Amino acid sequence: MNGSRRGIDRVDLLVQLHGRHDLAGQVYREIRSAIVEGRVRPPDALPSIRDLAQMLAVSRNTVAIAYDRLVADGFIASRMGVGMFVRRAAQTAPAAYSVRSVLRPRPLWEQMDDSSDTVHSEAAFDFRNDLPDAGEFPFATWRSLLATELRCGAVSDAALGHPAGHAGLRAAIARHVGLSRSMHVDADDVCVTNGAQQAIDLVARVVVEPGDVVAVEDPGCPSAREAFRAHGARMVGVRVDGEGLVVDALPEAARLVFVTPSHQNPLGMTMSPDRRRDLLEWAERSGAAVVEDDRGSEFHAGPRPPAPLRNTDHSDRVLYISSFSTVLLPTLRLGYVIVPPSLRDAVHRAKYVAGGSANTPLQAAAARFIEEGRLTRHIRRMRNIYAARRHLLRAALGDELSEHLRLVPSAAGLRLAVLLHRHTDDRLVVARAVAAGVTVRPLSGHAVTAPARHGLLLGCGAIPSDRIAAGVRRLRYVLDALPTASEAIPTADYYASTGTAAV
Repeated sequence: MNGSRRGIDRVDLLVQLHGRHDLAGQVYREIRSAIVEGRVRPPDALPSIRDLAQMLAVSRNTVAIAYDRLVADGFIASRMGVGMFVRRAAQTAPAAYSVRSVLRPRPLWEQMDDSSDTVHSEAAFDFRNDLPDAGEFPFATWRSLLATELRCGAVSDAALGHPAGHAGLRAAIARHVGLSRSMHVDADDVCVTNGAQQAIDLVARVVVEPGDVVAVEDPGCPSAREAFRAHGARMVGVRVDGEGLVVDALPEAARLVFVTPSHQNPLGMTMSPDRRRDLLEWAERSGAAVVEDDRGSEFHAGPRPPAPLRNTDHSDRVLYISSFSTVLLPTLRLGYVIVPPSLRDAVHRAKYVAGGSANTPLQAAAARFIEEGRLTRHIRRMRNIYAARRHLLRAALGDELSEHLRLVPSAAGLRLAVLLHRHTDDRLVVARAVAAGVTVRPLSGHAVTAPARHGLLLGCGAIPSDRIAAGVRRLRYVLDALPTASEAIPTADYYASTGTAAV
């Protein structure tokens, strides 16, 4: 019930009665359980005696008795002329039901690492990698575009559209990559996804059979690995060197290869032209698919990012994945996959099974954002900002931490990888850094097979320029004062007291 007596909004409270025995006791226990479990909380207003009696088809006296018991036990309180209100906050959760068996997930989901770079960080120095600066996002423009789409009826049933996404956005993406990445793309080849991770999942659904071998870079992207594993693939790590993926090391049985040729994730090198040619020739000979993850190429550290692998694919083996989350705002969750014509219908059906097209107004607003040239202008502006931050980060690391680590040559614009000189567990370093208010990521988490390389990943997208030097100094103190196993982990207050507080 949702009464409005004297302007009071009363909670909708479902009270279930079983039989006609001890009705007042049943009402009492149902409402008490709702309070104890936190489903109703102080100062929620309960339905009036009359309203609840009508809803339950019982006498008013039955409800009045139940309410009197709740008042006596301190769960609710009566306000003269107003009604009944919840008084006591939720208690601890009730004991679990005794059951003979418990449903369990597949072992895969219990073993999978649940860490994520997208987790919100409250750290004073946020060096999470591959994150854009949310403060530079044009929120006012975006709100205006989104409001216009909502007013224009983009939420009508007819606007739900094709499972591959909003037609206008698919066409805008095709034109955008045609200009920015020199790709010849038909809008029908574009499938809009809920971020790049869903794009990888769609590819796995369509291409990978349980038991198929999927080759990934080692070290490589953990979230991509887990997506393929979730669909039953057998993962094989393939080493990388200064030219990218070592094609000669690919397993003959591989059904699919996942690569990051523009700037390898996580180390950052660019795949050489010879390796690109060899990879495409290998894929054609073996009949395998190649998934090209091109996220972040907009902010390539060089004057211009290398052409996508897809541009020299003459046998339609490459599926191209990218995302606007790295370019604009992670919470937009807008990605896309460009697929060969032979897979187009299957990907569309897989997208329908996975939930179809979602958030049509947002997609329509994104289409206008691209078509009006706003995306290009934003990328151009942010490229300069990130280049300056990357230069500051490289310089600070060289000045402060050269005795602890070595920079890996990288073409990635939002990330730097460093290798630790000492035989130190990078997870230990990360734990100490987090305690000191510095968020970094361990390089070892990207390893597919042992031994993992130990180092750190530092991003320059989410941290303002004027905090980079101070953050690196704080990290230096962490490395200088690595405790032994018996020592306590220093806190942010400790590092502040040593003179490494934010400036």
